[in-house]
Amino acid sequence: MAIDNTTDRARYDFKKAMQEIKNYRGKGTELISVYVPYGKLISDAMAYLRDEESQASNIKSKTTMKNVTGAIESIMARLKTFDKVPQNGIVIFCGQVPRAGDQTKLVQYTLQPPEAITAFLYRCDSTFFTEPLDSMLVDKRYYGLITIDRKEATIGMLAGTKITVLKHFDSLVPSKHHQGGQSSVRFERLIEIAAHEFFKKVADACTVCFLDDILDMEGIIVGGPGMTKDFFINNNYLHHELMKKIVHPFFDTGYTDESGLKELVNAAQGTIVDMQITGEKEMMQRLFREIRKPDGGLSAYGEVQVRQAGAMGAVETFLISSELRKSRIVIQCSQGHVHEITVDDPDLPVRCPDCGQTTKVTASKDLVDDFFELSEKYNAKIQLISGDSEEGDMLLKAFGGIAALLRYRYE
Repeated sequence: MAIDNTTDRARYDFKKAMQEIKNYRGKGTELISVYVPYGKLISDAMAYLRDEESQASNIKSKTTMKNVTGAIESIMARLKTFDKVPQNGIVIFCGQVPRAGDQTKLVQYTLQPPEAITAFLYRCDSTFFTEPLDSMLVDKRYYGLITIDRKEATIGMLAGTKITVLKHFDSLVPSKHHQGGQSSVRFERLIEIAAHEFFKKVADACTVCFLDDILDMEGIIVGGPGMTKDFFINNNYLHHELMKKIVHPFFDTGYTDESGLKELVNAAQGTIVDMQITGEKEMMQRLFREIRKPDGGLSAYGEVQVRQAGAMGAVETFLISSELRKSRIVIQCSQGHVHEITVDDPDLPVRCPDCGQTTKVTASKDLVDDFFELSEKYNAKIQLISGDSEEGDMLLKAFGGIAALLRYRYE
C-alpha cells in the first residue's frame, strides 16, 4: 500500500514559505502582495494588475518604478498559468529584495493557502502583507491544561508541540492551623471558604481562557497532586460547557506550576490522540530505544547513513527536523564533474571535490523537500519533528536533524 505524505509536505512548505516571506524587507514600497479568492475571474485580476502597472509609471524614482512594474509583470505571467482560481484562492508575493552589497534579487512565492481567502486584495509596501494568512499557521486543534492544588494553580494550552502558560495563581488558602476547641471548627470553616473562593477564581479564569475557542478544543486535561483536582472537577466549579470537554482520568503530577504542565502532558500522552507532540515523542523515544541496543537496532542517523538506508528500501519512517534550513544542490564544474551535495546556503560558491574548480549550481531544492521525495520514492513515511520539544531539540543538535526507523537491519 502506497504511503501518502502529501498533506504533511504541503503544510511544511506553506509554513516554511511564510517564515521566509515575513523576513523580507524592500528598499522602498515595492513588495507586492496579491490575494485572489475563489470565484474571481483570472481576467478580472489581470485587468486590475494592468491598471496598477499603468499607475506605477507615475512613480518618481526610476528604480522603484522599474521594480514595481517588473514585479507586476511577473505576477501577471504567473496568473496566466492558471485556467481558474483554485478553491482556496491564490496568493502571490513578488518583489525585489536586497542581497549582498547594493544588489537586489526578485523573489516570487505563489501559495494555495490551506484555508479559503475571501476577498481580492492588492498591496504594495516595504514588506509583504501576510496578515490574512497568519491565523492559518496556527494549529487549530488544542488541549486545555489545568494543574491545581490548594497552594497554586496553572492554566495552559497545548497546541501542536507548544505548551503555553495562560494564567498562574498562588492561593491564600492556609495549609494548616494550631487552634483547638471551638476555634478549630471556626478556622476549618474559614479555610474551606478560602479554598472555595480560590476554586471559583480558577474556574472563572478557565472560562475566560477556554470558552470562546471551545469548538476548536479537543479536550481539557487536569492534573495535580492529591485529591484536590478531583474535588475541583467533581464539584462543578467549571462552566457546564467546559465540563463536557474534561478528559478522564485525571493525572497525578508533582507540581502545579509551569513544570507541572509539562509533567501533565507527559503523563497524558496515551490520552492525547492525534496531537503532533504525542506522535513526535513516540517516534523519538522509539528511536532512542533502538539506538541503545548493542547492534544499534532498527535505527539510522546522520544524513549519509539515512540516505544509504533509504536507497536500500530499509527505511520505515524518516525522522526529519522541521527546523532544518539547508539545501540539496547539484553542482557541475567545467571538467564535467557532477556532484549532489547538501549546503547551508545555495548562493555561496562551491568548489568541485574532484578538481577544486569553481562550480555552477544546476539544480537546487530544500533539504526537507528532498527527503519528502525520497520517502515517496521508497514508500516510506516521513515524520517532521519540531524544535519545540526536548526530543526535537536533541534530534537537531545531536543527530544533525536527520534520523530514521528501519524496517530491517542492513550491512
